Amino acid sequence: MELEGLQKRIKLSDPKETIEGEGEHCVEVAAASEETELHIQRILDKINSFTQQVSEILEAGKALFKDLSTEFEERLISIHREQVEKWEEEMKEIRAHDSANEAAGSLLRDAQFHLFQNVHEDS
Repeated sequence: MELEGLQKRIKLSDPKETIEGEGEHCVEVAAASEETELHIQRILDKINSFTQQVSEILEAGKALFKDLSTEFEERLISIHREQVEKWEEEMKEIRAHDSANEAAGSLLRDAQFHLFQNVHEDS
């Protein structure tokens, strides 16, 4: 931070110090009291601590969402697979019923044919 760099260049024992920049420019900075510097340092420590906490929470959140995303994907795939299996079973049952209906229809046609044949022979 700029303040930290500035703090390092200021001697606390001097009430004012001149800091030379690039070129012809000079900046005059009033030195802060030791109490002020300690207060500022505490605030900087709080900022660093808070930044670390936010970083840790972000990482934990990313990991949580990654795990949730994986679980969601697996569950959705499982639901899809179960539904497709139900529909495939339904198609097998429909085919079985259709086959049974075809067989019954064939028997009925054969029976009808034999009945009509017997009726014609009796006439």
